[in-house]
Formats: sequence, structure tokens, C-alpha cells
Amino acid sequence: MDLPSTTDIKSAALGLEGKARVTPLLESQILNERLGGRLLIKPEMLQVTGSFKFRGAYNFISRIPEDQKKHGVVAFSSGNHAQGVAAASKMFGMRSTIIMPEDAPEIKISNTRALGADVVLYNRKKEARENIGRRITEETGATLIRPYDDPLIIAGQGTIGLEVAAQTRAMGIVIDALLSPCGGGGLVAGTALALADESPDTEIYSVEPEDYDDTAMSLIAGERLANFPRKVSFCDALLAPEPGELTFAINSRLLTGGLAVSDDEVGRAMQVAFREFKVVSEPGGAVALAAALSGAYDITGKTAVVVMSGGNVDGAIFAAALQG
Repeated sequence: MDLPSTTDIKSAALGLEGKARVTPLLESQILNERLGGRLLIKPEMLQVTGSFKFRGAYNFISRIPEDQKKHGVVAFSSGNHAQGVAAASKMFGMRSTIIMPEDAPEIKISNTRALGADVVLYNRKKEARENIGRRITEETGATLIRPYDDPLIIAGQGTIGLEVAAQTRAMGIVIDALLSPCGGGGLVAGTALALADESPDTEIYSVEPEDYDDTAMSLIAGERLANFPRKVSFCDALLAPEPGELTFAINSRLLTGGLAVSDDEVGRAMQVAFREFKVVSEPGGAVALAAALSGAYDITGKTAVVVMSGGNVDGAIFAAALQG
């Protein structure tokens, strides 16, 4: 499977015009003074379905051949990819079946169903979602949409990088670094591809939860390594077992490095996002902000953009983070 190019990302951006939202860059003068640098956030919780995943899902579905669309699509996801696929397929009048872990946040399950998808729940510890997806595609002829390891998905997510480049140019600033949440690596890979062309001097960092930092470990090792988690993280969107093949081929070439943050640091970042930017972030969506706030990335004297990837969080979890 060929790797996507910047041309593919620009093509995705054209297709997404009028469909996806161009999310803004936000900053807080109070926070900048506290950090001693300039921090801008890209709030993808304001995107259609509340996360960046809509970008890649729409780009993929829009390119399914017409004679194949009648068979529908199938995807597996803990929630954000699920909602992106469900929303995009609904726009094209297509049926969608989404395979979700039974312990996914209830808001993600209910939102996916509300978008018209058929939801199939599975046990993470006892069942393999890939096997369920294979069975459904064989029975129905549906098109499988992988959550991150696909050129069209990566290209769609890369439109974030194009927007960041255009927005910072319009503001007259040069960004020293961009920090992005990382699960399977599609978001940071697409964004890195776009910025390699649009802002080549910008450093790019993946950010993951502690004990689920397979991309960071793989970057150091120079090969794909799997997680051996010793504890559970509440960053449910970022618990991919290992980097994707395509995403790592891109990230190993373009990323400056990988960072990891604790759940406590993520919780504090969720508080700051709510207080300073008035946005609601899910745990996985706040890891890059956590890296800047905790010092995992030292922003002193620099200008950095932080991607906040989504805001689909159960009320109880969000309330606990604010009180923590």
C-alpha cells in the first residue's frame, strides 16, 4: 500500500470544503505568561462529531466507488473513528456497522447509534475486533475502514496540518513545534506530512499516555514495538497496541521525537483547557496540552501548536478531572 503524499492531503482538503469545520487556533495570554512561551491550541473537539476523525472518514468514504457504496462500510473503534465513519456514511446515504469495545465511553456508543450506525459490541480481553470486522465484510461485502493505517485516512487527518500552516502564516508567526496526540499514529503522520511541506523547520512530536507510548519507544528503537501496559489509562482513544505500518513509515522519518504523560497530568490539562480556553476535552484529546503544561516539552521562549484531538468524554469522567 502506497504512502500518502502532500498532494493527497491537498486533495482531501478540497473534498472536505463545506463538510468539515476549519477549527480555529486559540491562545491564552495568562497561560503564555505562565509558561514563558506562546502556546496555541487547535481544538478539534469543535469538529463535526467532536473529533478530528471525521476528516479521514469523510475523505475515505467519498472515494469509495459508486457500485460499492450500496454494500455499506464497517469500522472498528473505541468511539471517535466510529462517530466519524457513521456521520460521513450517513451523508452519502450508506449503511455503517461499527465494532466497539463494550467498555467504550457511553457517550461515544450512544452518539454512534444516534448517527444511524449499527453498533456491535465486543470484549477487548476475549475477542479480536479485526476478526469480527473480517467476518462482517465477508458476509455483507461492506468496505472496511481502518482507523489509522490507510492512505486516505492519513491524508484526511493531514488537513489539520494545512490549516495550522495557513493560520499561523496569517498570524505572522513561525511555529517551533507542533505536539499531537498519538494512538495508531494517523493524526500525527498526516499532520507531519503536511507541515514537512508547509513549515519544514517545525519540530513534530507525538504524545501518548504513559505505558502506552509504543510510538515513542518505536522511534527510539527504529522499529515497530508493541505496548506491554502495566496499568490502565483513561485515555481510551489512544490505546492502540502498536504503531501502524504506514503511520510508522511516515513518523519514523518526519517526527522529532515522542513524549509521554501521566493520567494525572492529562487530568490537569483538561482542567486548564476548560478554564483558559472554555473547551471540553476528552482525556486522549488533552495529552499534547499536558506535555506542554508539564514540561515534557519545554515551551520556554518558543511558539508551539498543540492539537487537541477530541471532546467526546462522559460527564462523570470530565467532572472527576475538573475536581481532581
